Amino acid sequence: MPRTTEGAPEPDWTDPDCPVARTLDLVGDRWSLLVVRDAMDGARSFTEFQRRTGIARNILTDRLRKLTAHGLLAQRTAPSGRRQEYVLTDAGRALFPVILTLRQWGERHAFAPGEPHSTLVDRHGTPVPELAPTGADGTLLDADTTHVRKTR
Repeated sequence: MPRTTEGAPEPDWTDPDCPVARTLDLVGDRWSLLVVRDAMDGARSFTEFQRRTGIARNILTDRLRKLTAHGLLAQRTAPSGRRQEYVLTDAGRALFPVILTLRQWGERHAFAPGEPHSTLVDRHGTPVPELAPTGADGTLLDADTTHVRKTR
């Protein structure tokens, strides 16, 4: 099996030429993005991740190992010096727009009108505006105005 630069085994890619498929191979299971979400929200310890997500210990152990092996999380000694903690790497922090887009999609499509849900706010307490991708000329992009250029 091929290895990544960190020495971790690479998965057998679902679709080796597709960035979406590769990303899903790395973080597309039920729990990985929730672990990343909670790390973005300040979770650092195994216990915190388990408490926030309700994930089974064996599954959480696997996800933390996988996210660390693929460079999304790193382990470091906690300030107390008594345990290890998990922190996002630059690659993990770069998933913020993905988490934000999933959140905003969920706000629009996964809740009934008027149903309460959490809200993401900026440092001033203002709700984060909707993310809208734009092209180089500033026009809004969507599935009708883009296409994939295949490598082969």
